[in-house]
Amino acid sequence: MTPPLRLVGTGSEDRLWAVMARIGRESRVAEVFRSREEAIRDRDWRTREVSAYAEFLRRTRQPVPQYSVAPIRRSDLPRRWQPLPALGFLHGRVV
Repeated sequence: MTPPLRLVGTGSEDRLWAVMARIGRESRVAEVFRSREEAIRDRDWRTREVSAYAEFLRRTRQPVPQYSVAPIRRSDLPRRWQPLPALGFLHGRVV
């Protein structure tokens, strides 16, 4: 499967769709898109990728990230925000 497309800024658009990664009470923006459909496709892709490692995470007592889609304004993104890899938890980059 091909990786998700990255957002390329055009300047004036303020409303975006975020794929949110949640573990417990902590939540972070994993990726942003211009359309809700793109965000849903990315959320589904991330969920599939993580589900392949769900048993490993349970055995090692690591929480399984949950993904959702929500509207977000460009101004609400953290200043140095970067996309999160779907399998970042395998490299110690949990939400």
